[in-house]
Amino acid sequence: MRQPFDELVNKIVDLALEEDTGNGDTTSEILLPDNQQGKAAIIAKAEGVLAGGDTAKLAFLEVDPSLDVAISIPDGSKVRPEDVVATIEGNVASILKAERVALNFLCHLSGIASETARYVAAVQGTATIITDTRKTSPGLRLLEKQAVRNGGGHNHRLNLASGILIKDNHIAALRHLGMSLKDIVAKARQNAPRGSTIEIEVNTITEALEATRAGADIIMLDNMTPDDLRQVSELVSTQAKLEASGGISLDNIKAFAAAGADYISIGAITHSARALDFSLKLI
Repeated sequence: MRQPFDELVNKIVDLALEEDTGNGDTTSEILLPDNQQGKAAIIAKAEGVLAGGDTAKLAFLEVDPSLDVAISIPDGSKVRPEDVVATIEGNVASILKAERVALNFLCHLSGIASETARYVAAVQGTATIITDTRKTSPGLRLLEKQAVRNGGGHNHRLNLASGILIKDNHIAALRHLGMSLKDIVAKARQNAPRGSTIEIEVNTITEALEATRAGADIIMLDNMTPDDLRQVSELVSTQAKLEASGGISLDNIKAFAAAGADYISIGAITHSARALDFSLKLI
């Protein structure tokens, strides 16, 4: 049985804390009184979109449930330098013990949300939807995909069980058995649960048209140009949705949207997003 979202997030946070604090915090233990109380603020040091606030809060509470953690800016909101996104009150040693893990989640996930927001803004005014991919950090997919949503993007498949996407290696394996794209799509349609969406990856205009005639619901155009996409869009019309993927950046994404992409999937928003900087200061 699939574990609930909150339970999986708890495991992720616990693993991160074990990695950083499993053997204690030697510096705080030799310097700070056990009962010293204080207050700290988490402060944004750059402009972007916030994500991971609840995960950061959980890190503090897992270290010390008696801490009072108040999130002042919700996930999905814009932040600017010097914005206070959270305050933490309670045992100082506990605050410092959780500090790095909490900030790591906040910086990493906010970086993803901020990068996603840039791509979403780049196609504003079009009908194109920005989606992520499965190119995520091992173990962090749930949180990273949530950060994509915080940035205004949409999630592609969560995992291999959550959708049918016939990729190049599936096609290569089945072509060895003498199957055409039409045969492959037909087999997927026959064996898939009723009502399933069938998506297939193609590399040429000819393959895109063949897949469309075969009845695929979504055609993923892999590493094709905006001109290729425009030609396919004109020929396919409303017979299938079109997804552009590969070789897309902020510099050229508008051209893909204008060419008729229903979806644009961007691996970079998860695997290459630059962290958004935050700091924790005792106040």
